[in-house]
Amino acid sequence: MKKSVKKNYIYNLIYQILVIILPLITTPYISRVLGAENIGIYSYTTSISAYFILFGSLGVSLYAQREIAFHQDNKIENTKTFIEIVLMRTITMLISIIVFCITFASNGEYSYFYKILIVELIAQCLDISWFFIGLEDFKKTVSRNLIIKFISVVSIFVLVKTPEDLNIYFWIYVLSVLIGNLSLWLYLPKYLVKVNVKELNIFKHLKPTLALFIPEIAIQVYTVLDKTMIGAIWEDKSEVGYYQQSEKIIKLLLTIITSLGTVLLPRIASCFANNKKQEVFCYLKKSFNFVFILAFPMIFGIIALADKFVPLFFGPGYDKVVILMSVISPIILFIGMSNVIGRQYLLPTKRQKQYTISVVTGAVVNLIMNSCLIWKFGALGASIGTVIAEFTVTFVQLIFVRKEFDIKGILKLSIKYIISSIIMFIACKLVGLIQVSDLISIVLQVGVGVIIYILMLLVVKDKFTFNMINEVKNKVFKAKSNS
Repeated sequence: MKKSVKKNYIYNLIYQILVIILPLITTPYISRVLGAENIGIYSYTTSISAYFILFGSLGVSLYAQREIAFHQDNKIENTKTFIEIVLMRTITMLISIIVFCITFASNGEYSYFYKILIVELIAQCLDISWFFIGLEDFKKTVSRNLIIKFISVVSIFVLVKTPEDLNIYFWIYVLSVLIGNLSLWLYLPKYLVKVNVKELNIFKHLKPTLALFIPEIAIQVYTVLDKTMIGAIWEDKSEVGYYQQSEKIIKLLLTIITSLGTVLLPRIASCFANNKKQEVFCYLKKSFNFVFILAFPMIFGIIALADKFVPLFFGPGYDKVVILMSVISPIILFIGMSNVIGRQYLLPTKRQKQYTISVVTGAVVNLIMNSCLIWKFGALGASIGTVIAEFTVTFVQLIFVRKEFDIKGILKLSIKYIISSIIMFIACKLVGLIQVSDLISIVLQVGVGVIIYILMLLVVKDKFTFNMINEVKNKVFKAKSNS
């Protein structure tokens, strides 16, 4: 049965924000208790474990979501696909865990922390969230995380008291991932049926997952390698901490936009499989509108608020995060657009080659920029490199789809949002001149910014905004009629 895209978006948005926002609740506390250097150690070591998770997982998640989506109403095919992919991923992850134990966890400066991170790698063997995403059942992935994440947040406040408690912080992280992944297995009996073991073919999935593995490596280059390079090049691990904190805020906002892509990937794959091309492009147009209406005010809002937000949120000693947040903020737009073209269109329509070329190009650009800039500018250089890399990915993808998409029409959609965001930015800065505490100033700036932005969209008669207002009115009217 087809699930509502809006409901799935809300569920996935809650899930994605939950994964990021609960740690954000602890960030002001952790940044003060552990300090920038310990946060840098945490970011650096987890960036290393991320490579082993990547190589152990291959390109399974995206591929598996799509395969499950293709056979949403066929329990036998889905059961076979599920078992085959789980077995294949378990084998590859075990190999990755063994290599990780030999190379990093056995000895070295941070070997104790790497030993703890072995639990994180084991947890990845048990991750089956892709199965429920493919079925468009996002409610379960949300509900299983709510309690677990809440417990992890409480544990941090109760157990992490001094800089010496960094190991406890690691344990809370890995155990929350492990328990969260284990809990999803409880729902499986409802979706799986008995199949003939002799009909299973693990290796038929190897080639297509490897096709998606290359772009996954490329994506990892410009999402994780920057932290690894900063940590390797700069002796002061605080530099990694500054970068981690600035990136954390940007990714929280980015989650609101990219969550729609996660929801639409299985839906578009299903539409494509049933030859509903018109429906596919209808979803994509709405996605672009959605990205533009949120991305531009987020970018200008970050730049307007960073100078007051950072010292209030992170505490003293994080001044460098102000400039880093402002510099890296444009990736909200670029990743939002590439999410629409790449993950919502190229992947569901089986155009992995073009998707791969775009992200590999971005990875190469990012590696070159990082190599040139991090040595001299540290975290700032990595931020600049990330923005250029994400722009490159989006630009290459636009070239690939220029004959199918009305590029000029899509870009024209953004003009009204840019103008509205600039006026919002000016209003926010003027409000920021009022002599009040930073907290009150931020609340006033956000409040005024939201009001000004919405009023501007009404003035320029934005159809997307009017449609949303009409939908809300209709739902309110229906609710009153039913009561």
